[in-house]
Amino acid sequence: MGLFGPSKSEIWQQFASEIQGNYVYGGFWKGDRVEAKAGNWVVVLDTYTVSTGKSSVTYTRMRAPFVNQSNFYFKIYRSGLFSGLGKLLGMEDIEVGYEDFDQEFIIKGNSRDKLRQLFSNSKIRSLIQCQPRISLEIRDDEGYFNKYFPSGVDELYFSVPGIIREVDRLKELYELFGEVLKELCNMGCASSEKPSVEL
Repeated sequence: MGLFGPSKSEIWQQFASEIQGNYVYGGFWKGDRVEAKAGNWVVVLDTYTVSTGKSSVTYTRMRAPFVNQSNFYFKIYRSGLFSGLGKLLGMEDIEVGYEDFDQEFIIKGNSRDKLRQLFSNSKIRSLIQCQPRISLEIRDDEGYFNKYFPSGVDELYFSVPGIIREVDRLKELYELFGEVLKELCNMGCASSEKPSVEL
């Protein structure tokens, strides 16, 4: 335990143990990570750092590749955070029919019907509301990830600035990933087959 309470590695090891995942030591260059199964999918928790010249910002991220069978994409984040960003992505802000939830979050996507179906799952809405900061999306396999992901494989992707050091918050996030992937599978948007990609 460090001077200011448990270290990131201690907390993440506890998190891995509680969800029956693996804590993977990455060494100096790669950084440590947690890998855990959620159904047939592998969820990976790690951090990455973005340099802004004079300073740098470390982000906590969680990712899970999956076979996207219907080309469905969405992004959800709290109102006011990146409100203008969705317009650049060419996706409209969609209300899903739950007034408090619609006011609390900006939801962008390429299918109103699929979004309403996804967020009709009360457990998904509740787990999203548990997160004080959230940016959750299905990322296309184009661009930067193209060299890693085979055609048709995308990833469920969460990222926030800072290092999450609360075990309960990490567990809720992991549970959210499992629930979203399961619901996408039920909707016919995701395949239950294991994607042929490793992060």
